[in-house]
Amino acid sequence: MEDGKSDKVVRAPPQSVLFCCDHNAVRSPMAEGIMKKFYGTACYTQSAGVRSDMEIDGFAISVCAEIGVALERHRSRSFDQMVEWGDDLTSFDLIVALTPASHRRALELTRVVHLDIEYWPILDPTGLGEGREERLASYRKTRDMIAARLQARFGEPRKTR
Repeated sequence: MEDGKSDKVVRAPPQSVLFCCDHNAVRSPMAEGIMKKFYGTACYTQSAGVRSDMEIDGFAISVCAEIGVALERHRSRSFDQMVEWGDDLTSFDLIVALTPASHRRALELTRVVHLDIEYWPILDPTGLGEGREERLASYRKTRDMIAARLQARFGEPRKTR
């Protein structure tokens, strides 16, 4: 849902989750980073894109740094690269698609195996806003939608350090 709320029952994080979007440059890296901050090592978390043709977005890095999530070391990767590098999609307990294209691709890649796939429509902040502050506000809205959706699905963040 657009407001970050979900009709789903709150459940503990699975042992592993893969977040995916179109380029693995904004939404899925944000989700990966926030998930790791909220739930630590309780859940193995990765992200991927339909394509990996873009670097991590600077605005995504900035707004995540505001909440203590470091994304500057993130390297974009695609579903195909995951397979090439030996990652097995079936090793994930849950795939969360954040865009229609990534949802379709996740369904295609897992059509012969039983794997939970959820679609969370999350605002694409790229291209929104005229100036820097308006653009940052759009990215903050996306970040906050992801954070709210994670908490609605997996419960309150765990206390860390």
